[in-house]
Amino acid sequence: MSAFSLKMDIAENRFFNGETSTLFSRQQAQQARRFHQKMTGYKPTPLVPLNELAALFGVKKILVKDESQRFGLNAFKMLGGSYAIARLLCEKYHSDINELSFEKLKSSIKEKMTFATTTDGNHGRGVAWAAQQLGQNAVIYMPKGSAQERVDAILRLGAECIVTDMNYDDTVRFTMQTALKNGWEVVQDTAWEGYTKIPTWIMQGYATLADEAVEQIASMGISRPTHVLLQGGVGAMAGGVLGYLTDVYGAKNLHSIIVEPALADCLYRSGVKGQIVNVGGDMATIMAGLACGEPNPLGWEVLRNCATQFVSCQDAVAALGMRVLGNPFGCDSRIISGESGAVGVGLLAAVHFNPQREVLMHQLKLDSNSVVLVISTEGDTDVKHYREVVWEGKHPAVQ
Repeated sequence: MSAFSLKMDIAENRFFNGETSTLFSRQQAQQARRFHQKMTGYKPTPLVPLNELAALFGVKKILVKDESQRFGLNAFKMLGGSYAIARLLCEKYHSDINELSFEKLKSSIKEKMTFATTTDGNHGRGVAWAAQQLGQNAVIYMPKGSAQERVDAILRLGAECIVTDMNYDDTVRFTMQTALKNGWEVVQDTAWEGYTKIPTWIMQGYATLADEAVEQIASMGISRPTHVLLQGGVGAMAGGVLGYLTDVYGAKNLHSIIVEPALADCLYRSGVKGQIVNVGGDMATIMAGLACGEPNPLGWEVLRNCATQFVSCQDAVAALGMRVLGNPFGCDSRIISGESGAVGVGLLAAVHFNPQREVLMHQLKLDSNSVVLVISTEGDTDVKHYREVVWEGKHPAVQ
């Protein structure tokens, strides 16, 4: 196979201290998972071993958590939105989350509510789905350039969907102002001063997938992963999942790598500086779910304390991951992974094909004993673009 070089900037986390968070612990994740288990259609998403790809890449195991099979929604995001809405309703009606299901919550709602959020697609779809399940309203705002297919998926769930002429972070601010004026409840997966409770619940809800993965890893007879690759974005998923994993395995026992698009690498830049750094502009990356320029301070605290490395990479890395997963090596299973979902495997592939492979493997502490956990956070949520990448070769690895 060809050798080629894709842009990957790797930064060591000089501010790592290994301090875990009580907010994003095993206990909190298991409470969220118990709630999700009561939902109709719940089942753990597959943890897929790619043994032949692992042998090719020179590691012991590659384990991919395939979130395309989550509640038929093609992405993991509903885990956070549904749990946060449930916690919000429990607080409003003085109920115990441990004793309630969505069905019981639906019967307890005494007045129609409207949930609002900003999304690049998957989070808004999850909020719209949860609102529909509860018989409530949802208003979803999306930044400019959002794919029509993602808009249509939200509309099919009965929500109102509005595409703005602003980038993601400015749309978040607009959503907050509009919701405040109209008396709507904001269910946003990023936090700011005075708005931390709901983002905390969302992040705790995301950890359901990590609790499943830990259980699945143990069932394979594997004591623990040595590495985990997590997508950046605002850092909500990465923070929630890493918080849980470090509580289970210990931060010093897990080499955690946070991966972002170079066009929206706010966590990478924050990791280099040791404090939050915002990124502005259009952030026109193909990784729509990661096109966020302002870190979630709750997630950032976990990542600053416990992440091993931060990586900023070009879009072709994600496109490579989509093709590798969609065209499996040897007898490995096929995984349909979207732009944001595939960047972890894309990074592993980009390292393998790089002329400086050995140097990069050493830098990432990857070797024949490495067990790598990767989260494929979404499937082909934009089918048109998925086919342009996988069929037509858009964003090629080799020019």
